[in-house]
Amino acid sequence: MKDTLTPRQIVHELDKYVIGQNKAKRAVAIALRNRWRRQRLPEDLRDEVMPKNIIMIGPTGVGKTEIARRLAKLVQAPFLKIEASKFTEVGYVGRDVDSIIRDLTEIGINIVKNEMAEQVQGKAAALAEERLLDLLLPPLRPAAGSDVLTEDQQEQHKGTREKLRQQFREGKLDDRSVEIESKEKVMPFGIISNVGMEEIEMNLKDMLGGLLPEKTKRRKAKVPDALRLLVQEEATKLIDMDKVVKEALQRVEQSGIVFLDEIDKIAGRETHGPDVSRQGVQRDLLPIVEGSTITTKYGPVRTDHVLFIAAGAFHVAKPSDLIPELQGRFPIRVELDSLGKAEFIRILTEPKNALIKQQIALLGTEEITLHFSPDSIEEIADIATQVNERTENIGARRLHTILERLLDEISFDAPEKKGVEITINSAYVRERLSDIARSEDLSRYIL
Repeated sequence: MKDTLTPRQIVHELDKYVIGQNKAKRAVAIALRNRWRRQRLPEDLRDEVMPKNIIMIGPTGVGKTEIARRLAKLVQAPFLKIEASKFTEVGYVGRDVDSIIRDLTEIGINIVKNEMAEQVQGKAAALAEERLLDLLLPPLRPAAGSDVLTEDQQEQHKGTREKLRQQFREGKLDDRSVEIESKEKVMPFGIISNVGMEEIEMNLKDMLGGLLPEKTKRRKAKVPDALRLLVQEEATKLIDMDKVVKEALQRVEQSGIVFLDEIDKIAGRETHGPDVSRQGVQRDLLPIVEGSTITTKYGPVRTDHVLFIAAGAFHVAKPSDLIPELQGRFPIRVELDSLGKAEFIRILTEPKNALIKQQIALLGTEEITLHFSPDSIEEIADIATQVNERTENIGARRLHTILERLLDEISFDAPEKKGVEITINSAYVRERLSDIARSEDLSRYIL
């Protein structure tokens, strides 16, 4: 795990994907480094140091989610993004807030399982190859009236098997099909599907475990597909699940990150009506953020040191509208800046996953060479800024809409124009977008 990064290095890594918002990047970098510092404290003091949870305040599309997501990826930590408003759906009968930690634990299990599967991949591939050769060339049986194979039979069978192995490794058997068996647990009774019922059925399967009968399913598959399935099966057998669970629970408790989006939607003022449910959700969230033990199917998980990053636009409500106890659990507040033309130009070109780079790569698959002149990028950024000012400010997400609209015709005709080189200049951008951008009504519907 990359837990030794300094705050400066963390900010540098985030800069590759998120433009600006230095205050927010610094806050998350310090919070992450504090975890590393806490692990190095004496044991009696270590448990006393609580994570410094963060509230990010800023309009939509300025990079709040991206900062949290990239941060988790950077340190390979179990990460869950969830909307706080999910818990207020249908009045106050939304999802159970404990499901946040259950989902986070599931993510942690998958991360560790995948890591361990990679470690045993070589051994699993070797075992899978042997099983595949058994399917291609079943073991010889002694002739009638004999209990053993003769040496000649054994040598001949071994030679044929090695020839097959050679052909398999050279890819000469890729078109051949083999019959493989796969096992799955079956429910002895059916459940009428309804909202949430699939989850209940999955939980029942987990609870009943070995009690459920196993159904063997035979199917034909091409050699490469069969090999992939056999490698997965062998890797699963080689993985020690007790070790996976222990490591995953440790990671969730010590380095889990929960991103609570739309926290402002549950920050209602003291009034009658639906706000009662909002305050109810805050009170339900409070024990998890404060630190409690949640029961999951893998065992109890303590949330004392899980890092919570909350985010919201806070157009109507303010952070001070949250209940005082919850406010106290989010000591760090950072305001993210609105994005303007200068930021849009940088977003289009600078990040590793810049939108312009994505579009050039996508059309490159159709053998079309796409160029964007500097003035065209300026024009796109200018139109995005204007539309955001006149209609709803959706930040950098406006660039996605504008680029799709701009390249609509080129994308549609691409398969018939292989080998063509296209340069997008400001005149083309104006021709495609100016009329829509100028008309407020059209902007609302089309951009």
